[in-house]
Amino acid sequence: MQVSLFDAGAEPPGLRPLTGLRRAVLGAGAWIDVLPGWLTGADALFRHLAADVPWRGERRQMYERVVDVPRLLCFYGERAPLPHPVLTEARDALSDRYAAELGEPFRTAGLCYYRDGRDSVAWHGDTVGRGSTEDTMVAIVSVGAPRALVLRPRGGGATVRYALGHGDLVVMGGSCQRTWEHAVPKTTRPAGPRISIQFRPRGVR
Repeated sequence: MQVSLFDAGAEPPGLRPLTGLRRAVLGAGAWIDVLPGWLTGADALFRHLAADVPWRGERRQMYERVVDVPRLLCFYGERAPLPHPVLTEARDALSDRYAAELGEPFRTAGLCYYRDGRDSVAWHGDTVGRGSTEDTMVAIVSVGAPRALVLRPRGGGATVRYALGHGDLVVMGGSCQRTWEHAVPKTTRPAGPRISIQFRPRGVR
């Protein structure tokens, strides 16, 4: 893995203040907040998660055949201890920061391990559960090498692209899960491994 120029890997994981968040209004009630480098010591956290999380592969029906999901996964429910104390701190900090808008805390954490450019996630919104009918939020912290997170209006349109890695934070809010889609596309360019940690409220997947 290529380390960040700003994070030589010796720094223990920690959090910077959330005061630098910048919001982009996407339209149709959707918005996205971005804060590069929110989590410090991100390379050390990546190594810890890659080695210690009980990653698993999944297989899913795709039309007439069953295929491997092109990434590794691990899900932590509401009462499950997270795999590093800084992730608990991050979840609590995000809950405090967005309490007025979200009206409830972030409760679960889903982890995805993109091992190289062949791993990906297709266009989708997090609409399993309440996200299909209600405004909600999904907060994503990325560690490891940057990969593109691409967003587009549901039904097609101009895309918005962010390169996320090395402790970057992105929060998708408002109607984003219903009116927009997001993806991490495959790439033929050299791509190091990345882990994303997605914090969600209860009943949103």
